[in-house]
Amino acid sequence: MFYLLHGEDEFTNREQLKQLRQQGDFGYNQDTYSGADTELKTIIITSDTMPFLSEQRLVVVEGLPKKKRGESSASAEAAPGEDAASTGKAKKGKKGGKSNALTRAGFEKALAEHVAVLPATTVLVMLVDETLDGTNVLVKAAEKYGKAIQNKLPKGAALTSWITKRARSMDVKITPEAVSLLANFIGNHLRLQANELDKLATYVGKGATITADDVRLLSAQVQAARVFELTDALAQRQHRQALNILHDLLADGEPPIRLISNITSHVRSLLLVKELAQKGMRSAQIISTLGLAPFVVDKAIRQAGNFSMAQLENTYRQLLATDAALKRSRFTPEMALDLLVVNFGS
Repeated sequence: MFYLLHGEDEFTNREQLKQLRQQGDFGYNQDTYSGADTELKTIIITSDTMPFLSEQRLVVVEGLPKKKRGESSASAEAAPGEDAASTGKAKKGKKGGKSNALTRAGFEKALAEHVAVLPATTVLVMLVDETLDGTNVLVKAAEKYGKAIQNKLPKGAALTSWITKRARSMDVKITPEAVSLLANFIGNHLRLQANELDKLATYVGKGATITADDVRLLSAQVQAARVFELTDALAQRQHRQALNILHDLLADGEPPIRLISNITSHVRSLLLVKELAQKGMRSAQIISTLGLAPFVVDKAIRQAGNFSMAQLENTYRQLLATDAALKRSRFTPEMALDLLVVNFGS
């Protein structure tokens, strides 16, 4: 039996692999290889070996060799001179190490040919965290001799449905508002979603219902995302939205000092990025100079355009003054933060 698990949804790929491990009688006859680093000869010899003290042998191949420069689609025939007979030959790397001698297309073609003569006692699983098109030789081999399963990352209604079903599989219910929070702030990072749901299910107990309050209380990812939402609203001069987010965060117990720190850090990034951009630096140069992530710099360049340097400098001074006032208890946290949001960028 040959299973091809492919697609961008690496979490579901591995969940299905886990199910296959549990379904079969493999005992100690389980081998996992890296398709990018292992000679195909080794994979073939292992899959041809009879299982010991069990009915089946499981062979898992994770990933494919990287495409060489100029190599066409993986559905193409093997490169000239490459065939199943050459699968056992490896060439020496520059530093004396061994590397796969086949191109990716050659590797796929030879493996697909081996699938046709796979022993009945062997279950071969190919795990590929990218989508292979229907003309790929491995897809065709799986459709003929086993099963090809493509796993796509869920979006929109499919994501909310995934969260609801995942909660149900843990013997808990979840409210639509809680589902919406997880979907909006964590997105289709399914491994992270699964971890958060597992934590929430443990907290509420079997048969109980996960609410939005539970998510706000326990999900650090959701809370962190809401803080970023606050700083983004401020940087886009959306004061009313920023006030609403601020009050929600304070009501959920977010420490005011931490909020001040996050906002200050964001304004500092805007100041630095704007200053370098005014000096004529491009995005790549700013990233290299400041050591920030590319998406942070790109977003800061867009947001910094909403303010003059004088406005950003004044806001930065207001933040430092607010931080000092809070530490000396001169204002209540709510009043200090409200004033800060209302006057942000003035």
